[in-house]
Amino acid sequence: MTFDVHQLDLFVLVGAGVTLLAILAVRLSSRAGLPSLLLYLLMGVALGENFVGITFENAELAHALGFAALALILAEGGLTTSWDAVRPSMRLGLSLATLGVGVSVAIVALGAHVVLGLSWQLSVLLGAVTSPTDAAAVFSVLRGLPVSQRLVGALEAESGFNDAPTVVLVTLISTGSVAEHGVVATGLVIVFELVTGTAVGVVVGFGGAWLMRRAALPSSGLYPLAVLCLTLLAYGAAAVSHASGFAAVYVAALVLGNSELPHRIATRSFAEGVAWLAQIGLFVMLGLLLTPSRITWSVVGIAVAGSLLLTFVARPVTVWVSAVVQPMPWREIAFVSWAGLRGAVPIVLATIPFAEGVTDAERLFDIVFVIVVISTLLTGPTLPVVARWLEVSRQLEPRQLDLEVAPLERVNADMLQVTISPVSRLHGVEVGELRLPEGSSVSMVVRDGRTIVPERRTVLRRGDDVLIVTPHGQRQTTVDRLRIVSAHGRLGRWLGD
Repeated sequence: MTFDVHQLDLFVLVGAGVTLLAILAVRLSSRAGLPSLLLYLLMGVALGENFVGITFENAELAHALGFAALALILAEGGLTTSWDAVRPSMRLGLSLATLGVGVSVAIVALGAHVVLGLSWQLSVLLGAVTSPTDAAAVFSVLRGLPVSQRLVGALEAESGFNDAPTVVLVTLISTGSVAEHGVVATGLVIVFELVTGTAVGVVVGFGGAWLMRRAALPSSGLYPLAVLCLTLLAYGAAAVSHASGFAAVYVAALVLGNSELPHRIATRSFAEGVAWLAQIGLFVMLGLLLTPSRITWSVVGIAVAGSLLLTFVARPVTVWVSAVVQPMPWREIAFVSWAGLRGAVPIVLATIPFAEGVTDAERLFDIVFVIVVISTLLTGPTLPVVARWLEVSRQLEPRQLDLEVAPLERVNADMLQVTISPVSRLHGVEVGELRLPEGSSVSMVVRDGRTIVPERRTVLRRGDDVLIVTPHGQRQTTVDRLRIVSAHGRLGRWLGD
């Protein structure tokens, strides 16, 4: 085997160009309200053998690289998720990720076999592969929507945990272990992998946080790298122990992301960049793996029927059943049902039977690919409209208060930059009337390019940029107070919410 430096140069040129184009495409996808995965998948298809001519047919390599990318995406999700935000909805999230997956698999498998005429093995695989929501799609789409944090927390927890049981289930079905050992034994294996993987994640997370607080690394840039390595260490340790690596990496990242670590903001930014790179590589690769000439009208018809079954039958029933552990109003249940975003995860899971040589695995991959595209086009752009129609938007819209946060790590504080929008009732409020928590203070007001050192009687105006310094422990209380005044004015709930 010879090493061709010219091929390497060409690979670097094409890879850098595609990555840069994919980064720029994020703005286009965000304006359209679509997860960027669609554009990346289409880029991969365009680069494939039917268009540009790049041939990629190695399902085993796609399977391995797909799992690595998913681990990085889950690590970023855990590191950037606030435990305080997801804790109130954790019961529902875990129920959706376990009980909900089982219900969804059963409904889709039954419908695929009875209505669509697929074999039982292919039907169960279709149900298992399409059941999990996608962490990348959920994190990128829902965090930009002005909906209740309880709903976002439940959906984030679901997408963070539901990869683990479905990976185990799809693997056992593809290798024939379910038929050999039975449903009860399969269920016990899934429980073991989930529990053990979670335990590994907890140990690595708390142990890693203890280590990072005491490590005196010579460069600040090493801390983000070390934290990301810790999350992957959890994945590897769980996988070697025959436990769920996906459960371990998400739990470890969740613990680390909510610990008081040095350079927390830099760590989260680094993880976010790595996750974007993993998403781009993953989706483009999956697009390359698809052969458009295999997409027949039969495949499209099955995919359309499967998407309708998944969206309008399986998902709503799944959420209603899962909500038994944490009852919610029907409007919130309806929104969670509609927000079951699919993405790369089902396509990656479809590479498992592909790699195992399951009969009709190529057909299953093509069906799942089309289902993901249809489901994304159906649910992604309509989520803001559905949220408003169901009246689940936050009462305090973020458009009233444009707020950014920058860390002041040396003094354990944060600086808030607040831009007073035209609709905010902060207009006309005096600085002293903000009644911020003790230790927080307005340090500067920028108005029409002029800098003002404020006093208690300084009146805030529309268009002002207000800089507020607050102790890290008081940040959320300060933000809550600002949102209350922004929505209700100086008399709005003086003593808090």
